[in-house]
Amino acid sequence: MRFTKMQGAGNDYVYVNCLEERVDNPSSLARMVSDRHFGIGSDGLILIRPSVQADFFMEMFNADGSRSEMCGNGIRCVGKYVYDHGLADKTELAVNTLAGVKRLGLHVEGGAVAEVTVDMGAPVLDAALVPVMSATRQVVAQPIEVAGRRFEATCVSMGNPHAVVFVDDVAGFPVEEVGAAFEVHPAFPNRTNVEFVQVASRSEANMRVWERGTGETLACGTGACAAAVAGVLCGKFDDEVLLHVPGGDLRVRWDRAADRVYLTGPAETVFEGDIDVDGCPPDEPPHAVDPNW
Repeated sequence: MRFTKMQGAGNDYVYVNCLEERVDNPSSLARMVSDRHFGIGSDGLILIRPSVQADFFMEMFNADGSRSEMCGNGIRCVGKYVYDHGLADKTELAVNTLAGVKRLGLHVEGGAVAEVTVDMGAPVLDAALVPVMSATRQVVAQPIEVAGRRFEATCVSMGNPHAVVFVDDVAGFPVEEVGAAFEVHPAFPNRTNVEFVQVASRSEANMRVWERGTGETLACGTGACAAAVAGVLCGKFDDEVLLHVPGGDLRVRWDRAADRVYLTGPAETVFEGDIDVDGCPPDEPPHAVDPNW
C-alpha cells in the first residue's frame, strides 16, 4: 500500500489516497501504522476518498483504531496532498467529513501548499450536542472533579467534543494523568478531547492537548478552535488568538457576527513510501463505506 506521512504543527497522520488504493480495514490499519515502534508512527490514519457532496471526503481514525469526526490539522494536510499530487488544481476546496463539509483556502508558495486556512464552521455550545452531561444548556467555566482535583471546564464541539481548562503553568501541568482521566469521565458520553491553556495575553496563549483515542499530541486543530472559543466565552481572549502548541503555532479567528471559526496553520509532507499490509487483520465489525459521502 502506498502512503504519505504528513504533519500539521506536529500533529502527524498517515495518509492513503483511496482514489487509487483500497482500504477495507481502516480501524485495524490505523492501529498498525500508528505504532511508533513497529509501524510507521503517527497520531492516526486519514483516508482521502471521493465525495458526491464535495471535492473529496476525509475519513479519519485515531491511533487506537477509533473513528473521529474531524481533525483541523489533518484536513489542512488533505488540502496540501490533493493539490501537490495534482488531484486538484484550485486553491479553494470543499472537503466532506463526518462533521460536515469544510472549506479550505490553500496558500501556495513555489508551486506547493505551505499553509491552509480552514473554515471550521460554527462552534457547538449546546451541552446535549457536544455532548456533555450538564444541568445547564451551556458548559462555561463549570466546576468538575477529575483525578481527585477540581477544575473549571468549558465544553465546545468543533465536530468532535472538547473540554477546555485554563491553567497557570501548562509546561509543568500533568497532562497525561489529568487528560486520560478527563477523556473517560462519565460527564462525556462519547469521551472527550482536552485542552490545557495558559493565557499570555488577550491574543496569545500556550496550549497542550490530550486527544481522545490517541493521548497527548503536539497539536490539535479542532482543539485550538475550541480553546479560542472558550477563551472568548470566559472573557480571556479577543476574537483572534495565536496559540503556541508543542508542534508549532496555530492562528484561530472566531467571526462572531457570522458565527464561523477559521483555523490557519502549516501543512507539511514528511515522507512517502510503501508498506506491506497483508498481515493486517480485518475490522470487527466489517467497515462499510457510505456511498453518499
